[in-house]
Amino acid sequence: MSLDRFRGAAQSELELAPPLEAVGTDDVLAMYRTMLRIRYFEEKAQELYRDGEIPGFVHLSIGQEPTAVGACWPLAPSDRVVSNHRGHGHCLAKGLDMAGMFAELLGRETGTCRGRGGSMHIADPALGILGANGIVGAGLPIATGAALASRLRDDHSVTVAFFGDGAVNTGSFHESVNLAALWHLPIIFFCENNHFAEFSSANDQHPVPIVARADAYGIEAVAVAGNDVEAVATAMRQLARRCRVGGGPFLVEADTYRWRGHYEGDPERYRTRDDVAAHVDQDPIDATASRLLERGVASQVLSQIQADVRDEIASSLAVARAGAEPSPETLFEYVEDSATRTSAEPAEPSGEPFRVMDAIHDALAIELESDPEVLVLGIDVGAGGNVFGITRGLHQRWPDRVRDTPISETAAIGAAVGAALVGMRPVVELMYLDFLGVCLDQIMNQAAKLRYMTGGAASVPLTIRSQIGAGRSSGSQHSQSLEAMLAHIPGLTVVMPSSPADTYGLLRAAIRDPNPVVFIENRLLYGIKGPRPPVDHLVPLGKAKVVREGADLTVVSWSRMLHETVFAAEILAGENVSAEVIDLRTIRPLDIETVLQSLSKTGRLLIAHEAVRDFGVGAEIAAQAADAGFWKLDAPIARVGAAFTPAPYAPALERVWLPGREAIAEAMRQLARV
Repeated sequence: MSLDRFRGAAQSELELAPPLEAVGTDDVLAMYRTMLRIRYFEEKAQELYRDGEIPGFVHLSIGQEPTAVGACWPLAPSDRVVSNHRGHGHCLAKGLDMAGMFAELLGRETGTCRGRGGSMHIADPALGILGANGIVGAGLPIATGAALASRLRDDHSVTVAFFGDGAVNTGSFHESVNLAALWHLPIIFFCENNHFAEFSSANDQHPVPIVARADAYGIEAVAVAGNDVEAVATAMRQLARRCRVGGGPFLVEADTYRWRGHYEGDPERYRTRDDVAAHVDQDPIDATASRLLERGVASQVLSQIQADVRDEIASSLAVARAGAEPSPETLFEYVEDSATRTSAEPAEPSGEPFRVMDAIHDALAIELESDPEVLVLGIDVGAGGNVFGITRGLHQRWPDRVRDTPISETAAIGAAVGAALVGMRPVVELMYLDFLGVCLDQIMNQAAKLRYMTGGAASVPLTIRSQIGAGRSSGSQHSQSLEAMLAHIPGLTVVMPSSPADTYGLLRAAIRDPNPVVFIENRLLYGIKGPRPPVDHLVPLGKAKVVREGADLTVVSWSRMLHETVFAAEILAGENVSAEVIDLRTIRPLDIETVLQSLSKTGRLLIAHEAVRDFGVGAEIAAQAADAGFWKLDAPIARVGAAFTPAPYAPALERVWLPGREAIAEAMRQLARV
C-alpha cells in the first residue's frame, strides 16, 4: 500500500474507532507513583553529585515530571522515545531499571550503558529508549528515522522526540519536522518548554510561539499545561492513537518549569530566587496528590506510595554502589562490532567488463532485493537516479525504500542513524564529501559513538555513500579528500575502493556490516572498467590488497591515486626499479600488517594519496610503519600528496597542487636511490 493510500485508510479507521475513555483514578495513581520515582531519583542524584559520587555532568528535570510521565503514559513497549541531556524522567517513565540508571551515573560496569554513557547518554534500545543526547536538538533527526522505519514496516508504533525550547532554534529541528511532515511519519515532537535554554530566557529566544511554527510545516500542534499530568496524558493518548492509524506528525508544546539550574553547580545568575520559589510553591506532584484526595483516595495510600518509592530509591542505590567499576582491560570494548567480519579474500573476477558506477548500482540492487530492511536515502537518489545516474531505476522497483530527501543533510543522515538503531540497514548518500561539515554531528557524535556510549546495546548498521574527485576544476568546496578527518573518529569504518569489483564487493560488505561505514567513491573512477565478479562477491573490510608485486620499494595508495601509482610503477619498471603496490581499500581499520609484510621484503616505503599531504592518512601509515617496522627500513619513509592549500579552481594551479603519476614516479626514483 502506498503511503497516500495508507493515510486515507488510516483516517477512515480513526473515524470508526470508539471514543477514548477518561483517564481513570487508578491511572492517575500510577502516574503519581512514576512522578515520585523521578523526583526522588533526581533528588538523590543531586545529593550524589554534591558529595562527589557522580563524576560527570548532571542535568535535572525536577519540576518537569508531569511532562515525561504524561507523554510516556500511552506508549507501548514497542514504541520509542528519543531523549535529551535532561532525560532521567523520560527513561524512568518508559520503564528503565532504576538500579541500572544509578549505576550508570556512578560510572559502574553494571550501569545501563556499562558506565560508558553517564547521565547525558542513558539508553536502552530494547525498551525503545533510543538515547539521551548531549547535543541540543540532535535526537530529532534520529527520532525521524525511527518513525520512518515504523511507517515502512506498518507496525503501528509511535516515536516521541523530547526536546527543550532551546532546540527549536536549531537547524535539526527545522529539517526533522519538515522531513517528518513530508513523509507523514508517526512521530510526536514533544517540546518541554521549561522557559530557559541553558542560561537564556525563552522570552529572548523565540519571535513567535513555539506551537505557531507548526503552521509552516502543515502539521497539527497542541499546547498543553505541562504541569498537569492528566492533561498531558490525555493529549498524548489522542495523538498516539492517531499516529498508530496513519496520522502524524504532531508538535506538542508542554508549558512547564525547570526548578534547578541548567546543570548542577549552575550559579543561576539569569533568574531570581523569587521566580523559582513561585514555581516551587506550585509543585505539580502536590497538585496531583490533592486531585487524588478529592477523588476519594485515602491519604494513607499516598503515604504508602511515598514510602515504597523511598525504599526503592535506597535499595536501587545500594545495588548500584555495590557494582564494580569497568575494568581497564575493557577500554576498547564496544567501539565497534567486528565479530561478523571475514578476512577471506574472494577469487579474482573474470566476467565481462563493467564500470564502477555499474558496480554501485548492482550492489545496491542486490542488497535491496535480498533484504527488506535495506533503505536508500539521499538528495535526488530516487526519481532522479542520483546526480551521476548511478541509482537510476531503483526507485521504480522499490518506491518506498529508495527515497529522495530534501536538501537537508542533517535530517537525512540523522534519519538513517535512527532507522539503523531500530534494525534497518540504511544507505544514505551525502552528495559530495565536502558537505561533511553540514551534518558532521550526526556522523561524529551520533553514528560513531552510539554503540560505545550504550555499552554495546545499540547497533548502527549504517552506510554513508559519498564521493570525491579533484582534477576537474571543481574548486575548493567540491574537491576535498577528507578521509583523514573521518578515520580520526573512533567507531567509523572508512572505505575507498579503486576498482569496479572491489567497489561492488566492499559496498555489499559495508551494507551488511553492523557498524557505521563511510563509503567514499571517486567520481573520476565512475567510468573505468574491470571484470565483473559473481553476484555473491564480497570483499573483506579492513583488508588491503597487493595489486602489483615488487622487490625494491613498497608504495601504498588508494582510490584514484592507486591508478596513478600503478602507472608510475610501470614507468619505474623500465628503469629497473621494482615497485610493490598496495591498494589500501579500507582506510580505517588500517591494515598495517600487509604494509609491514611488504616492507620486510622491500625495505623502502612511499605513500601516495589525493588528500593534502600534511596531517593525512599517509602520516599515520608512516608513523605506524616507523614504529613497528623501524628495523626493516633501509631509507626514510616518503609521502606524496596534494599541497597544503585549498583546492584551486584554475587548471594551471590545480595541476601543480594535485600530484599525478609523474610526481609519484619521481618520488619513487629518489627513494630507490637512497
